[in-house]
Amino acid sequence: MRNTTDRNDARGIAQMMRLGWYRAVHVKNIDMQKMRSLLANRKLLKRKLIDVENHIRGTLPAYGLLMGALGRGSYEARVRELLEHSDPIFSVMIEAMLDVPRAIFKGHERLHRVLLQVVQHDTVCRRLMTVPGGDPVAALSFKVGVDDPRRFARSRTVGAHFGLTPRRHQSGTSIDYEGRISKQGDVAVREAVCEAAASLLLLVRKWSALRAWGLRIAKRSSMLCAITAVARKLASILHRMSVSETDFHVGFGAKVTQRLRLKPVQ
Repeated sequence: MRNTTDRNDARGIAQMMRLGWYRAVHVKNIDMQKMRSLLANRKLLKRKLIDVENHIRGTLPAYGLLMGALGRGSYEARVRELLEHSDPIFSVMIEAMLDVPRAIFKGHERLHRVLLQVVQHDTVCRRLMTVPGGDPVAALSFKVGVDDPRRFARSRTVGAHFGLTPRRHQSGTSIDYEGRISKQGDVAVREAVCEAAASLLLLVRKWSALRAWGLRIAKRSSMLCAITAVARKLASILHRMSVSETDFHVGFGAKVTQRLRLKPVQ
């Protein structure tokens, strides 16, 4: 409202209640909220670790120091090797920066071990990890995002809940097109499912109906579209696995047709 007062706010709330301009919102239980905080804190440390390492990597070339391609295990040793014959002030500055990612990495490893212990003792997460390409982070993220699988009447609506369905813009008779995915809902769940779908298509070599379906989409369209489509279908499959309490089967994701039983002619 133009004038925000307690009286006007109360009147606006009363109007919404009278007209029914509200809907029920699912509130996750306290255990799922704790797991959500665990995933968020782990992701935060991982993102800050990458930011600090990239900042150090970007600072060195200004002084003629090139790191090259290397893994995280040899990152710090390579930086210290480059600093041996550099300016003392610059060396002290970079060494001070190196203390930060070391501490962040230790914290990230502690949270990751806690996450693995949680997944190890959770039946639902172990069942979700039977999907090819799935990992503990994706399994726990999906379980936390869904919380109670019974609150979804149909498994096909889970993909739309996490923003994996295309948007549609329609106006009159001349404008009607579908855009990119809506990206609504929990971002962490959508990222986890998309990463699992990408791993299924690009890394896993074992045959499954879901992977074959995704590769057919990639052949006629693009790999990015295939990953999104597989992620949407994978969300539905994971929800059905949670409801029916069954492990993943290679036939999941195939189109099922009802067989007609014909009676013999007398």
